[in-house]
Amino acid sequence: MNEVLKRAFICIPASDEAIKEIARIQEQLKNKLQFIGKITELENLHLTLKFLGEINQEALNKTKEALSKVKFVQLNLKLGHVGAFSYKGQPKIIWTKVLGKELFNLQKQIDESLQSLFPKEERFMSHLTIARIKYVKDIKYAKEYIKHLKPKPISWTENKFFLKESELKPLSPIYRILEEYIAKDAHI
Repeated sequence: MNEVLKRAFICIPASDEAIKEIARIQEQLKNKLQFIGKITELENLHLTLKFLGEINQEALNKTKEALSKVKFVQLNLKLGHVGAFSYKGQPKIIWTKVLGKELFNLQKQIDESLQSLFPKEERFMSHLTIARIKYVKDIKYAKEYIKHLKPKPISWTENKFFLKESELKPLSPIYRILEEYIAKDAHI
């Protein structure tokens, strides 16, 4: 019998206002850069706190239990600058930084709570992936353009994080919530 594995990750959502601003930036990218690639679907925008990979049901149950013990406060978040992860000098992933000191505390707590199950994150970088690029016609122009993209200073608060499953599909991944975790000071 084959064991069922789930491709899982831990994340927080972007606010509606942040999503609107990212949509504006994505439109600029589409209009100004000649590239082959994919804009992240707005409904799929999230900030990954930890990617778990393919895990079995036992690991999933232990993860849920460990995460239920994480105590965190409401997160005060803000969109930061736009940047890109590059490969061989060519931008491959365009992202928007997310700022907030509580965010790093939460990520550290998640890492510590799961240290018996998963390795710690070596370099956590709080960002929302807004586009994936396979090819861009003018690399130098693309780098300069991305460097000068300035999102509006959108701030929001978030009082939850999610354990989600990702099912990879040809057009777009499908994300499903497996568990939701609420801040101890949340007003629901």
